[in-house]
Amino acid sequence: KKVAFVTDKIILELGLAKAALDGLKAAGIDAHIIDDVVPDPPETMVLAAVEEAKAEGVDGVCSVGGGSSLDTAKLIAVLMNSDQPIGEMYGVGLVTGGRLPMVLATTTAGTGSEVTPISIVTTGTNEKKGVVSPQLLPDWAILDADLTLGLPPAVTAATGIDAMVHAIEAYTSAHKKNILSDTLARQALELLGANIETACSDGKNKKARSAMRLGSMLAGMAFANAPVAAGHALAYPLGGHFHVPHGLSNALVLPHVLEFNMPSAESLYAEIGPLIFPELAGQSDSAIGLG
Repeated sequence: KKVAFVTDKIILELGLAKAALDGLKAAGIDAHIIDDVVPDPPETMVLAAVEEAKAEGVDGVCSVGGGSSLDTAKLIAVLMNSDQPIGEMYGVGLVTGGRLPMVLATTTAGTGSEVTPISIVTTGTNEKKGVVSPQLLPDWAILDADLTLGLPPAVTAATGIDAMVHAIEAYTSAHKKNILSDTLARQALELLGANIETACSDGKNKKARSAMRLGSMLAGMAFANAPVAAGHALAYPLGGHFHVPHGLSNALVLPHVLEFNMPSAESLYAEIGPLIFPELAGQSDSAIGLG
């Protein structure tokens, strides 16, 4: 009957949340707006949002926004329904309770947070920690390319690279790599590689935006099944300490991680290279630059 509507002030100012808020109103559902979400969401902000939602007596959670808003919404949905402290949730499979009903709609094509059982939080020591648990998966994930049409080129590029790194690391991971994650990662890279430049140069191109939106989701599903690795492990401290946008920090470390992993992952890089750069198809590893 009343949902916590989690977003940020820019999303509200741009009117990107209007359709969702109008839809809730038309359905007779009250929405209490929580719009103080910031990038790299601090633990203190998340806990304050939970207390605010409790005071308002919400019985569901809806989020329209980027990865930080979605990650915050997922934790609100869990913490509203449990007495377990957030400090006991950091890690894999440590959430003990359930959650409130939850719907997520993303305004970027990058994090894949709408389909992952993961929330990333910045602690008081500027350390990024993750809550990884099936309870964080939503009831509904909504992919609407219209919500990404106004993204500036720099944000489009950074979030798009984030999605591509999700797929690259899932495909080359030595941990839990499987045929499902491989299939998702390959399809994601085909969509992202073919459309990221157009989405950056022609932001109103709905076909390219839709492909990026779908590719980002598939990449999120890929790394939900075979986790990310050194790229993200190095990118998180950059974001936590220096507040570098997550996609940009991934882009900065990616070439060095690829080079370091080359002796072990060369054949895998050769398999996915042509998915991003079709002109490489049929060439030998040495011709691609891996030999």
